Amino acid sequence: MQVENKRVVVRERIELESAFLKRAVTIDLYIPPALPAAVQAHTHVHAPVPAETTLLLINDGQELGRLGLAEILEDLYGRGMLSPLLCAGIHAGPDRKMEYGTAAIPDYQGWGADAGAYTRFILEELIPEIRVRYRAPAFREKAFAGFSLGALSALDIVWGHSQEFSKAGLFSGSFWWRTKDKTDPSYHEMTDRIMQRQVREGQYAPWLQFFFECGTEDEMEDRNGNGIIDSIDDTQDLIQELVMKGYDREKDIRYLQIDGGRHEVGTWARAMPEFLLWGWGK
Repeated sequence: MQVENKRVVVRERIELESAFLKRAVTIDLYIPPALPAAVQAHTHVHAPVPAETTLLLINDGQELGRLGLAEILEDLYGRGMLSPLLCAGIHAGPDRKMEYGTAAIPDYQGWGADAGAYTRFILEELIPEIRVRYRAPAFREKAFAGFSLGALSALDIVWGHSQEFSKAGLFSGSFWWRTKDKTDPSYHEMTDRIMQRQVREGQYAPWLQFFFECGTEDEMEDRNGNGIIDSIDDTQDLIQELVMKGYDREKDIRYLQIDGGRHEVGTWARAMPEFLLWGWGK
């Protein structure tokens, strides 16, 4: 166990052996100031998590140092703007394209074949470990966020297990994930994009809320020639599916489009405070 002390936020790094993924998973835990004496150096003794704490899981946790999550959290806590969050940054493994995806349906290239195992790791290994480690019989709520393919994974897990979660944070989501190559003459956007179809065919859970971020320079592709890049098109189409399912565009969904934003950590760092305040701002 490694412990890093900061002015307000304590970061603890743990390794968790996963039977489902058959590898060790690194997790960085960002512990809020509302958890006094949360980590005692060189021990595994933790104060119990206060009842008002939210658990926020974040895919691609290896990027959170470059993103500056600890500094963002410290700034918001320091200004009294943020309710307590226990953030768990889950480092991606070497088979990221296999573990991140949609658990029920791999994409046409076979990517996402291990997404089911990753989902079981989250629900059956990681969350129970965090609850035991921080003496938390329950959290106020649980949320899941991610970037790019990690956003697709986060939404797939939240949507498929809505009894566990209440919010999803989706930055530059890979919502193009599809069952057919876009050059296939039989490819049809309404039926072959997997996440949009899963929402259309899934069950409405009225407590779920969704934060989406896209940058206007996320990519250059425009497969349907409508003058809008695919990442924005795919995200907007997914939002429309959620609205048609019953979610309120104003109350349940937040869409942040960053002018000049790119598919990179710097843009996601700009969006992160917006996401945190949207979900847990005081």
